[in-house]
Amino acid sequence: MIAVETKFGRLGVEETDGALTRLVWDGQDVGEPTDLLREAVAQLKAYDDGRLDRFDLPYRVHGSMFQKQVCDLMYAIPLGETRTYGDIAKELGQPAQPVGQACGANPIPVIIPCHRVLSATGLGGFSGAGGVETKVALLRHEGAAGLLI
Repeated sequence: MIAVETKFGRLGVEETDGALTRLVWDGQDVGEPTDLLREAVAQLKAYDDGRLDRFDLPYRVHGSMFQKQVCDLMYAIPLGETRTYGDIAKELGQPAQPVGQACGANPIPVIIPCHRVLSATGLGGFSGAGGVETKVALLRHEGAAGLLI
């Protein structure tokens, strides 16, 4: 794991076999950083500085095919845009509640931008450190279009 200080907290990223597998708040440097982890830190710094609008990093999500599909759809949401749990559910032909649960189980928040997924009636939740306040800070940082927060 390698960690980087951001305005959203200290973020640690892990890789397994050439793909990112986890991002945690308050992460600590452990072991020798790989080229992929150094690139992840560089992209997180660029994002934090407002110089990056799309992460370009290989990732692997463990879990069900549904979890992987939800993560892939979240990864594709452009910076400054949002979707609802219902939007993603409709794309997958599934109910919105399991989409919300899959968003909450996202192992690589920020890079897989689950903060860009909202409920139909408000912000919804956020499983990262700081909860919804961090979600709001990330969305403000990105200039999320039409967001009244």
